[in-house]
Amino acid sequence: MRHLQKIMFIIILLSIISFAKDIERPKLIVGIVIDQMRYNDLYRYYDLYSDGGFKKLINSGINFTNAHFNYIPTNTGPGHATIYTGTTPYYHGIINNDFYDRFSKKTINCVLDESVSSIGSNDDEGKRSPKQLWTTTITDALKLFTNNQSKVISVSIKDRGAILPAGHTADGVYWYNFKTGDFITSTYYRKDLPEWLKKFNESRLVDKLSNQTWNLLLDHKFYEINSPDEVDYENDFFNEGKTSFPHSLKNVKPEEKFYKFAFTPFANELLTELAKTAIDNENLGKNRVPDFLAISYSSTDLIGHTWGNYSFELMDTYLRLDLEIAKLITFLENKIGKNNFLVFLTSDHAAIETPGYLLKNRIPTGELNSKVVADSLMNFTKKKYNSDKIIEHFSSGNIFLNYNYLRENNINRVQVELEISQFLREMFPEIQIINTRTELEKQVASRENPNFILNGWHPSKSADIIYTLRPGYLYRFLQKGTTHGSPYTYDTHIPLLFYGWNIEPKTINEKVFIVDIAPTIATLLKISEPFSSIGKSLIP
Repeated sequence: MRHLQKIMFIIILLSIISFAKDIERPKLIVGIVIDQMRYNDLYRYYDLYSDGGFKKLINSGINFTNAHFNYIPTNTGPGHATIYTGTTPYYHGIINNDFYDRFSKKTINCVLDESVSSIGSNDDEGKRSPKQLWTTTITDALKLFTNNQSKVISVSIKDRGAILPAGHTADGVYWYNFKTGDFITSTYYRKDLPEWLKKFNESRLVDKLSNQTWNLLLDHKFYEINSPDEVDYENDFFNEGKTSFPHSLKNVKPEEKFYKFAFTPFANELLTELAKTAIDNENLGKNRVPDFLAISYSSTDLIGHTWGNYSFELMDTYLRLDLEIAKLITFLENKIGKNNFLVFLTSDHAAIETPGYLLKNRIPTGELNSKVVADSLMNFTKKKYNSDKIIEHFSSGNIFLNYNYLRENNINRVQVELEISQFLREMFPEIQIINTRTELEKQVASRENPNFILNGWHPSKSADIIYTLRPGYLYRFLQKGTTHGSPYTYDTHIPLLFYGWNIEPKTINEKVFIVDIAPTIATLLKISEPFSSIGKSLIP
């Protein structure tokens, strides 16, 4: 009997293995997120891109020209979480880069974890994990499906850009230490850095790259479609007494060198080299089951914030990043095989044109300063309720009520929500939409829900009263650089490209959403979607 059971087990096992071999899947999936890339960045500099980078993905892949985020805030943490979970903050719980935690009564970073320690450094930069991510990712789904036989590696300059795509089960998650220039991880993932990463850090490629001068890649005339090189809308970030090219780090304080290096396009080059090294040493794409590499290029966001999206600096960064994408694609074709890997490229959010530039060009813009609102709310609640304890916390359109005080003083929370909302509506014409917890609790987030506040609101983590501003308006007006976070197209419209394995060239203009990426990858891999995915597959 035991002998028969053993034979049956072997037959079943062999049939499973045989079935798995018969199903076509890519050997490696590469997810590329370009922080703060706007859709029109694909075409603003299209004629200057190489044939092997963005152009190759556009012309030889599937180009979704009308891809959008469908929630607020459109920021880095929520963006990366949404791309990889196929759902919005309503389910995944990453409601912002930093958010107020009602339980600890303090603002926390979306990937901070005090229970873990740094690996690869002696500071606290490695105290990070995905514990605030309350659902699974497409990378988790792959690991679960293959019983951990697939390998998942994630790399980024930003910690959240590496951690959130990796999910809960990744084999290696590495981010840049802004203090030392090394790539590090945390004890959540492993007890020590792999030998290949130790050698990469020891090579000090970061020193070589940071010591060079940042010159324009092309002749100055090609950049004149943008604002002038020396302009009031930019910051003198490198302490050079100017904002124009060339740039270098020679005037930067030694303790700030590696931090400010991340604000150069050479940090993208460093990340590409790290990704290639990881592919080589982790043998990605060489297994019977698919592997996954997540790459998030962060410097586009840092440079955009500092110089603005019509700057020479950001344009040059995209021209150089195009070469990095070309370098990576060529490496994958040679290493994995042209028909063996699948790439998707997108962004975690876009950005508004520099508000100072908009104002000069008579485009409607402005601000509703959070301090002005906070002071007004304090005066209103003191007068209305004879107390300054009604509001527990306020920041950038998010009002948390003090539940304990309301309960102890028998004050009706629903009524307070209504009265504060009416006050805001009457006082501040800059406010566009106001939602309360009472309203939001009656609804559920969904793919095509037009209420971006609801889709970005989490029942346990988010505020009791939330408002958005008119188009073009900010919580803090910027004369220099740019920002993001709104529900408007300048922040939501991003690139979405698929290239490689079984992808036929096509341009699709119908509106799609960022939550569609994870279920699309799941469909192509023939595996289950992440737990709370609300998107749909875009590729049959």
